[in-house]
Amino acid sequence: MTRRRDDRGSALIEFSWLAIILLVPIIWIVMSVFEVQRGAFAASAAARAAGRAYALAPDDATGDARARAAVRQVLADQGSPGQVAQVRITCDAPAGSCHVGTSVITVRVDSGVDLPFFPTILGRGSASFGLDATHVVPIGQYVESAPGAQER
Repeated sequence: MTRRRDDRGSALIEFSWLAIILLVPIIWIVMSVFEVQRGAFAASAAARAAGRAYALAPDDATGDARARAAVRQVLADQGSPGQVAQVRITCDAPAGSCHVGTSVITVRVDSGVDLPFFPTILGRGSASFGLDATHVVPIGQYVESAPGAQER
């Protein structure tokens, strides 16, 4: 007499393996998305702070130093102290100085974040995701007019 084999108990094992196989990549994707989003917020805030720091400086050289310091500080404040950023400041000015009334300052922050737990067998080192942010500041936005200048 042959005995029939039943499937009792195998659904739990199949479900467990399926959960492990699907859950691990999904968790990694979610963590990577959050890391990229955090880096994007940090780059955007850094560009905005750098534009404001440059516009409020008394001259171009001081503005450049303050803008770069603002980028470093904002990235550290946003929880990305290891995030390296390149800052590029351009100015559309009618005179030789970027600190005249009709100048437009453009700050671009190029950065990147490393994806968490990226397996080294898939490539060399860790995978990086490039980010950039641009902020445009008309110089008159943060400069107060002299009292009585608008009454004339």
